[in-house]
Amino acid sequence: MGSNQAAISFLTNAARAAIGLGASAALLNSSLYTVDGGERAVLFDRFRGVLEETVDEGTHFLIPWLQKPYIFDIRTRPHHFPSVSGTKDLQMVNLTLRVLSRPDVNQLPRIFTTLGIEYDEKVLPSIGNEVVKAVVAQFNADQLLTERAHVSALVREALIKRARDFNIVLDDVAITHLSYGAEFSKAVEQKQVAQQEAERSKFVVAKAEQERRAAIIRAEGESEAAKLISEATASAGNGLIELRRIEASREIAATLAKSANVAYLPGGNSLLLGLNPSLGR
Repeated sequence: MGSNQAAISFLTNAARAAIGLGASAALLNSSLYTVDGGERAVLFDRFRGVLEETVDEGTHFLIPWLQKPYIFDIRTRPHHFPSVSGTKDLQMVNLTLRVLSRPDVNQLPRIFTTLGIEYDEKVLPSIGNEVVKAVVAQFNADQLLTERAHVSALVREALIKRARDFNIVLDDVAITHLSYGAEFSKAVEQKQVAQQEAERSKFVVAKAEQERRAAIIRAEGESEAAKLISEATASAGNGLIELRRIEASREIAATLAKSANVAYLPGGNSLLLGLNPSLGR
């Protein structure tokens, strides 16, 4: 009987010890939290609110139920968001902005209090669209292409300054996509066609001008040649004209002699001698 009571007492004490150890382990586990690399934590206290100190990487203690940690990723993360903006000449353009952002580590308690964990999704799209619209409105549609680097620099400068008001650090801002509306694209195409037509008209005018100058020079040459011939005729008589006529006749005769389709007929009535012999008597 005594041995049974001893065994029951031992088991009871062991159960109590196991329960105590389990409770202690659970309490210890709930009293610890870990902040991984590239992260920071903000601690919320039920009595004091959000604590001003930012918790660094590592394993830390807290008071169970009374305190709760909120983990922030402080590594740089990319964000892309589109924007439809109007230019100075009232054209609509589609832009895509890419930003690399991270929170200001020293201001994490303030960020958590005012914006929460998803601070970047709440702030960046709105201020990005605001800045892009303000900058694009300063330029004409064609200037966005010719001065793209300048436009991107203005957007970067204004957006970095605007994000600083929300304790967000921007490491880089860039315009990754730029396109125009259908109406502007059609207008650009029509403008290119008009420029090509203008260049063609210039070429036609230049060609006509050259032809006119050539005609004038040719007419002046012919006039000068006629003048020389007139002077030669006046001084030497019609002999020069007769000489030219003889030379022209010689060239014509030489050309006809080489042709197989030319027949020579004798002059007078001798052509009919073979047809009517009585005419030859």
